[in-house]
Amino acid sequence: MSLSAPSLERARRQLEWLAVRPEGIFVLTETKATPGSQLLAEACIAANYSVTFPDHDLGELGVMIVSRVATTPDPLSGALSYLPARAAGVIVATSRGPLRVLGAYVPSRDATLEKTGRKKRWIEGFHTALEATDSGVPVLLLGDLNVLEPGHQPEHRRQFAPFEYEFYRALTDRHGLRDAFRYLHPDRIEHSWARRPDLGDRYDHAHCATQLLPLLHGCDYLHQTRDVLVDGSRLTDHSGLVERNDASSAIGAVVPARCAGERNRPSRRGYRRRGSWWCFPRRRSQWRRYGRHGNVPHSQPEH
Repeated sequence: MSLSAPSLERARRQLEWLAVRPEGIFVLTETKATPGSQLLAEACIAANYSVTFPDHDLGELGVMIVSRVATTPDPLSGALSYLPARAAGVIVATSRGPLRVLGAYVPSRDATLEKTGRKKRWIEGFHTALEATDSGVPVLLLGDLNVLEPGHQPEHRRQFAPFEYEFYRALTDRHGLRDAFRYLHPDRIEHSWARRPDLGDRYDHAHCATQLLPLLHGCDYLHQTRDVLVDGSRLTDHSGLVERNDASSAIGAVVPARCAGERNRPSRRGYRRRGSWWCFPRRRSQWRRYGRHGNVPHSQPEH
């Protein structure tokens, strides 16, 4: 789900929503080095979730992965030399073997050469990093890719360049990852973002390794995340996306999770930094700081 670089108030509402969701792993895009994103990370760590939240440069956006089950860090983010916070990954143990869960937030662009070159550079760097970290472990990639599939309806002519459609194709042709939603729903038209009701885009995607395709039993958008609330606000401006497969449903039992990384040095704000990830306080006495009514995600078995 896209967090839309949340303010503190929006982050509290998102936290309450996440607390009652049954999924075991959340890939959250459009994070930022601001109090809203940090509040989400702190609250989830306090509730014994595993949180992977790469360093964000000032003003830059990125990805956070929150897991109810223990994880180990995936090397993807470390293999990116340009805007590395825009991709993150974890490895989880399942009864079918290890599974790489990756998140990506591809840069958007306008018509300027600067923004177009920025997006091209990141995409090529992502291809290189994905190939360099390929270990044969099945991959599940989720995120806001800021590209549309070829043949998207409506067409959005001239909005996307050939290199952007090629990125979508290359996920399959170059990396062996298939669009899980399109695999299960060959003809369905749905959009995860819209500037107006009649002009929607399917920006948010789930791609998985071909060996996971027989295990898929669901990939669906949660459009209620875009519903307008009583106060006129929304949880986010993107639809959520839920992917279900037999591998993820077979993830091992919930255990208290540890943060990734090796280095450990004190911080003036009362939490520690380990490697390129933030490790926040985990004392239950701090829980009521985070949610509007003290609601924070709680560890529970897989449904």
